[in-house]
Amino acid sequence: DKEKEIKMRRIILMVLYNLPFVPYWWWQLCHFAKHTEEIPEPEKYALLKKITLHANKGGRVKIDVHGREHIPTGESFVFFPNHQGLFDVLAIIEACDQPFSVVAKKEVKDVPFLKQVFRIMKAKIMDREDVRQSLQVILAVTEEVKNGRNYLIFPEGTRSKHGNQVGDFKGGSFKCAVKARAPIVPVALLNAFEPFDRNSIAPVMVQVHFLKPIFYEEYKDLKTTAIAELVRERIVKTIAEQEKEAAIK
Repeated sequence: DKEKEIKMRRIILMVLYNLPFVPYWWWQLCHFAKHTEEIPEPEKYALLKKITLHANKGGRVKIDVHGREHIPTGESFVFFPNHQGLFDVLAIIEACDQPFSVVAKKEVKDVPFLKQVFRIMKAKIMDREDVRQSLQVILAVTEEVKNGRNYLIFPEGTRSKHGNQVGDFKGGSFKCAVKARAPIVPVALLNAFEPFDRNSIAPVMVQVHFLKPIFYEEYKDLKTTAIAELVRERIVKTIAEQEKEAAIK
């Protein structure tokens, strides 16, 4: 269908630019995906980061990163970005030097390349129609965060189809951070919809803003719906500021 066709144009560009390396990287991806339990985390993340950097460069996508210093280093954390599309995770992999995993919806688990990436990251696949399964995923993520693993969760649950507008954040998405008492790191994404959702292969600049973490002490007395609103407000404010700045330029 048309949407797939639009995504493919930039993906084809990414592949053509890196053609000499693609067979070897594909072999590495499949090998790492198959043996994900045996390969050390930093080694797996280094591979994903290398491939992502080359793919983004080949696809003429520049990642403009702000606030790397806000990513906690001494303890595991959970990223909560606004959700614009399939490119979001690739933007954050390039922007972040620390390994993290992701909660993905079941609809994308069989997309080639993403399937291997998610397996390497040991992503948790959530079926949003199945309440019991979703709850099990939240409990599993809570345990992993307690054990030192970083995660990324999209609190909108589905991507916004209106560019840089942000949808409602679901309180339930924050349960695993609360139960694990982990720092919550809001992430504002701007123009991350452009690489795969625009019918163009023109150069694109995607912004990734890591905002100040919200530590357990700050949010422990809040309901998850209030935490969701707080995180959403900070992301919306950052996007509005950046858009205003761009308009002035």
